[in-house]
Amino acid sequence: MRLDKVLRMMVDKEASDLFLRVNAPVRARIHGKIQVLDAQVLSKEEMMTLTDFILANDERRATFARNLDIDFIHHTPDIGRFRINVFTQRGTPSIVARYVTDKVQSFEDLNLPVELCRQFCNEPRGLILVCGPAGSGKSTAIASMIENINATDERHIITIEDPIEFLFKDKKSTINQRELGIDVHSYPLALRFITQQSPDLIFIGTIRDTETMAAAISAAELGALVMSTFHTINAIQTIERIINFFPPYLHAEVRMQLSLLLKGIVSLRLIPRKDGKGRIPAYETMVVTPTIARLIREGNITQIQSFIDEGQLLGMQSFKQSLVRLVREGFVEEEDARRLADSKDEFNLELRGIKRFSSNNL
Repeated sequence: MRLDKVLRMMVDKEASDLFLRVNAPVRARIHGKIQVLDAQVLSKEEMMTLTDFILANDERRATFARNLDIDFIHHTPDIGRFRINVFTQRGTPSIVARYVTDKVQSFEDLNLPVELCRQFCNEPRGLILVCGPAGSGKSTAIASMIENINATDERHIITIEDPIEFLFKDKKSTINQRELGIDVHSYPLALRFITQQSPDLIFIGTIRDTETMAAAISAAELGALVMSTFHTINAIQTIERIINFFPPYLHAEVRMQLSLLLKGIVSLRLIPRKDGKGRIPAYETMVVTPTIARLIREGNITQIQSFIDEGQLLGMQSFKQSLVRLVREGFVEEEDARRLADSKDEFNLELRGIKRFSSNNL
């Protein structure tokens, strides 16, 4: 089996992910659902040949042999760019390929909150986070924000990614894109010297450890706008995850830093469209108002949710409100929305127009 053949099939079927494994047919994730793309069952020999081809050079092969896992971008002319992960299962290699579209889409194209995203892009400094599970559109949303800034403002943008996904061309801004393993060895090392590179916007592909989080906070404190992604499900969990990166004796200090630096959080979940034409994001948005900053500083994180629920005038929206809106506007099926809700009971109440009692109404 030729790799370019299945990658072409993947793109033609508008699949987001491709799955190749020994003794299994070729499958793909199409509009969120796993489907058989080609019924041919891959033999061990075919899988080894595909793996040898995709690893391409001695350096990648050595990395895979050492770690039994590798992540990189593969470009096939006339087909596109793909984020490839090769890993080992049951002693044989498997491949997952994610299609990275060449076009950076607008907020409108992505059905994101346009005015709020523009507001975040206009922030001169601070910390903005886009969160959600794997495959929820976090990188796509961040790319849209970067491209909006690139098209409208004169800034120096530095991205640190593992690997680089979207490729940007300078417009009004100057953009430098750095890839782990090629341009720099680690996120903390890249951030250690980044203030000497005069950045206005820093995009960190993802924050996975205390050292990277501390460096991101320091960069924001020194006057840059920092954007990153988190594999968390909502704003509350994101704030708690950041604080818990650090030992307990530093929690008060970190809460104070977040209360001053955090500008907002957008959390995404993709849901199948009712018309069958792909998926649409449901999103929770949190803007750090003086009240929310105080709650973060005081450690009353769980109380933030009620302010998100009631903060529409400030651009905030909860997941249940977003899901109900998508149902009422005819974009998604009610049962699909209910399945993605944090609380089915609260979703049902919201759909019926019944507001939960909150002390904020007093």
